[in-house]
Formats: sequence, C-alpha cells, structure tokens
Amino acid sequence: MTLAWRVLAIILLSVHVALAADASNESPEGVHQAPIAVVVDTRKPSTPFPHYWEQMFGSGRAALALRDSYRQDVRLVKSVVDFKYVRFHAIFHDEIGLYDVDAAGKAVYNFSYIDQIYDGLLALGVRPFVELSFMPKKLARDPNNIFGFWYQPYISEPKDYAQWDAMLQAFAQHLIERYGIEEVAQWYFEVWNEPNGGFWGGKPYQPTYFELYDHSARALKAISRRLRVGGPSTAQAAWVQDFIQHCHEHHVPVDFVSSHVYANDDPQDVFGNTIPVPRDQMVCRAVRKVHDEIQRSPLPAVPLIWSEYNASYANEPNVTDTVYMGPWLAATISQCDGLTEAMSYWTFSDVFEENGVVKSTFYGGFGLLAEDNIPKPAFNAFALLHRLGDRRLSVDSDAALITQRRDGTLVVALWNYAPPDGTGAKYTPAGSSRRPKTFLLQLKQTGLLKRPEPLKRPAPAARARVWRLDADHGNVMKAYDALDRPVHPTPAQLPQLKKAAQLPSPENLRINDGRLSLEIPAQGLVLIEIR
Repeated sequence: MTLAWRVLAIILLSVHVALAADASNESPEGVHQAPIAVVVDTRKPSTPFPHYWEQMFGSGRAALALRDSYRQDVRLVKSVVDFKYVRFHAIFHDEIGLYDVDAAGKAVYNFSYIDQIYDGLLALGVRPFVELSFMPKKLARDPNNIFGFWYQPYISEPKDYAQWDAMLQAFAQHLIERYGIEEVAQWYFEVWNEPNGGFWGGKPYQPTYFELYDHSARALKAISRRLRVGGPSTAQAAWVQDFIQHCHEHHVPVDFVSSHVYANDDPQDVFGNTIPVPRDQMVCRAVRKVHDEIQRSPLPAVPLIWSEYNASYANEPNVTDTVYMGPWLAATISQCDGLTEAMSYWTFSDVFEENGVVKSTFYGGFGLLAEDNIPKPAFNAFALLHRLGDRRLSVDSDAALITQRRDGTLVVALWNYAPPDGTGAKYTPAGSSRRPKTFLLQLKQTGLLKRPEPLKRPAPAARARVWRLDADHGNVMKAYDALDRPVHPTPAQLPQLKKAAQLPSPENLRINDGRLSLEIPAQGLVLIEIR
C-alpha cells in the first residue's frame, strides 16, 4: 500500500470511528429518540391525590400585606388555585407596631396593623400561617443583633422570657377575641424562621432555639389547647430528629413539624455528604428524609408541613422567571406525593423586599407574579397542575402524572425536563443540545374506549383538550425579550406582557384507537383532559 493510500485509509477509519462515537454518545433527547409510551389504565391501583402543593404560599414580610399590590396578587393567584394559607415573616417587627413599653417599663400592645393585615387576608379567603417572628427591638436582649435584610429584623433572644410569653399570650388572646376560637383554631403558629440559618441570635443555636420554642408553645397553649403550634422551621431539612426528641422528652406541645429546602441547596448541608443531587430531585429527597425521620421518631403521627421551597434560593432569572419552572414543579409534585400534608412555595408574589426595593420587573424573583401583577410561567404551571384530579393512577414513567377526577375525567400531565440554561440575566430558550420528546399516550380500559357491536358503525373517537406551557406558550419572557427587556415596562407595554403571559386556549385533539401522540419541547409541560 502506498503512503497516499495509507493516509487515506487512516482518514477514513478516523471518520468512521468519530461517527460511531457520535452515534453511541447521542443524547437520549436526540432527534432519533423513540416515542415514550405512557399507558393510561384505570384498572391499575389508584391512590388519593390531595392537592397538597397548592394549599399554602409564602410571601415576604407582614407589612407588605397592607399594600394594594400585594392583595391584588392574592386575588390573582386565588383565581387559578384555591390556596388556603399564606406565610410571611416579621409579624412582630417594629414597623407593625405591636410591642412598646411605657415610661414605667410596662408592655403596651397595639393591634391596629395586625388587625388590618389579618382582616384583609380573611376577606380574600386566605388564612394566616403565623410565623412567630422577629423580636421587637425593645424586647431584644441584643438590639444590635440584626439580620441583613433590607428591613432589618431583630433576631436576638428576648431579654426577658416572661415578657415574651406575655406578648404571645396577649397576641393569641386578641386574635381569639376578634376572630373567634373556631376560626383561629384553623390557623397554624410556627415558632420563628430558620433558627439554624442565621435568623436566630441565640448561641448555641439549637438549645437556645429549643428554649424559645418551649416558651412559645406553652404560652399559646395556656390561652387555648386548640391553637396549633409547631417548628423548628429549619433551613436545609435540619434538626427534626433532635426537635421531636426534645419535645417528647420534655413534654412540650407540638402539633406539626416544619422545615425548608431549596433545589440548589448544597447536599453537604442537607444530607451530610458531597453526592450531587439534581435540581429536580433535591426538594423531594429532603422532604423524604424528614418524613422518614418523623416515622422513626417517638411522634410518628405528627404532620409534616414544608413551609418553604423553590427551585432556587437565589435570584436566578433563567430559573424562577422561565418555563423551566413548569417541568420542575410537575416533577416535584410527582415525587413529594404522600410525604407531606402541605408545601408552601416561596413565594406567590414579587411584592417582596428582602434585598431592597425591586430594581427590575424580572430579576429572578421568587414569586409566581412579577411586579405589576405580570404572571410568570410558574403561575401558569400552578394553574395547569390545579386541573389534576384527586385520584392518582400508577404509571411507569417519571415524566408523567395520571389522575382522575370524581366525575371520571382523566387528567394527565406530561413534561420534558431539561436543566436551566445557566443563571445569567438573559433568558434563552432550551439549548440546541436539548431536543423535543415525543410521548405516545395509550388509553386502556378507561370507559372511553368501547368496542362497537358487530355490524354497527365504529364508536366515535374520544377527544382530548391539551394545554401547553413552553417557550412559545404562556411564556411572558419571550415577549419581554422582544421588547429588549425594559427595566420597568411602560404603561403601554404592560398590556402586551400580560397578554403574552396568558396560557393559550387548549387544543382539541382526536384520540384514534386509544392513542394520542404529542411532541413536547425541552422545558415544556403539557396538561391533557380526557372526558
């Protein structure tokens, strides 16, 4: 073989190897991916599927609830999910005006703003999930111990626990006198916020928090045994075993356990190891950890309420402002089913000021609604998933939820999860390496598919209504980019953005021979109703 032929042979062999490697390494989301079969079979076992993910939402601090923009956002969220509770920080902050002392050093209580806050929520059909925080300055042992939020909450221990107890009892007694015990007994009282995460000034954190909890729980129960109190409201799924053991050994009342986690938390902080956890699995792995700790504890029946979670604890525009949230939320709901009584998404609104006055309409805020009541894709994801039924059918897929309503309607959620496209300010649709997926929905024994009797015309095909949330459907960010991302949209631009944020009307599709094929782009969520 001549040198030229040898060179040519080597080149051809190299090309062949490269092509083979490309074929073998092709992503499962590649162009040639086979359809994903999702079988809907009502003969399979079903389980109750309470809508635990939409019972409660978080928000910033108590004073924000006095604003019209906050209450408008409550109404808008209530229009798509019938949420029951809202949680916020700092009901005891000095700006609320509850606590003062007179010239003789005697405590003086003023419930004016507290009444306005709770009256307003109840009028909108939302009950308080009362976080007992933070410390009034004149009750703080160390008035210089301030957390770094813009509104400067005092996080010190009380200088006198007798005064703290008296304030809590006056607070609870006033609520009962104003709203009645039948109403207030349906609220929750959570002691403090994330005492392990820098929000608590006692040292060491855990024993001093347990002292705070003991005083708080006993003070409330002294007013009425029907008041529901719990904790430890920790960050990163921490302390639950120790907390329950403490309450059990010291006979301290506890009506529920609460904790928090975010999908980008460090696994070392949550699980004590460095094993990476994907962003779409972190929340429910943490919830399961705590759920299992409760099951193994001396109080295995105590309810678990997950009082904060989101896909990010930071302001990541390509996460919380985008359609990424549709598949992420669907996957989280699917995985956390059966592990907790309620989960509180942080937050329902970007009427929010922990880092100061909002500087831009879209900045990766936590809320379902951006400034000026603009729905984000996460709002649309909650609206779609609200349509799910109250019974869950088993399915061999981690990208599908199959449910049934009481009237027999089948409701199916399908999603194409893909990681967020970085965390920078500029939103871009799913990258070129992420491909659509085709789902083949196969209906069996649904009651919708009846074999025609011999010699008669075939039965009519069943029909489905299909809603989509993806880069081209229900995605305000596409319109925002088209406007060159104004920091604060003008009054003329706001209607354009709100219109673009709306979910389009559903498609009406025919189901032929019990089959329905749907292509879903990366970071897309589909909701299907089959009546």
